[in-house]
Amino acid sequence: MITLDYAAFGWGSVLEHMLVNPLEETLEAGLSRELLEELGVAIPISVEDHVDSCYAPSSSPSSSSCLITNFYVKKMEEEQIREIERVAASTATDHGLEVLGMVRVPIYTTKGLASYLSHSFISNARAQLVDSLLRFNLVGPKELHKALTYSLKIHTQTAEDLQAALTLTETKWKPL
Repeated sequence: MITLDYAAFGWGSVLEHMLVNPLEETLEAGLSRELLEELGVAIPISVEDHVDSCYAPSSSPSSSSCLITNFYVKKMEEEQIREIERVAASTATDHGLEVLGMVRVPIYTTKGLASYLSHSFISNARAQLVDSLLRFNLVGPKELHKALTYSLKIHTQTAEDLQAALTLTETKWKPL
């Protein structure tokens, strides 16, 4: 199974710079087009692949723009995923510019998943991923809870490490 979230997991944003004109194409057609550009493989996306939408109002009071993120999940066989991985680097027009390939979420170990979940995610992408892992029974609730708890510990340790590094640079470097 491959999860497709064009905002968070390495896929180009379909709505970036208003690339989807609802009078000309559907969100699914726009996402299919983006996947072709970024992966070099035509992957048909349908309304049935849509999982969630989320409204995100502008954080700036002076801006009237808003963002609606749409989350899609495409079920694929292992061989299809391997073919995409093989083709992407050599044929995708945007490979190396917008994306560097697919990312497989390491769901096979609690620590691997915890490490992955401790990374920074854009917008609500982490919540979308967690929801999909549960929704499609890829990870059990108890294992996911364990991974998220461990992820929080990793994140806390990372914050402490970054603070120590920042302190070190402040003591070693004195502005003139």
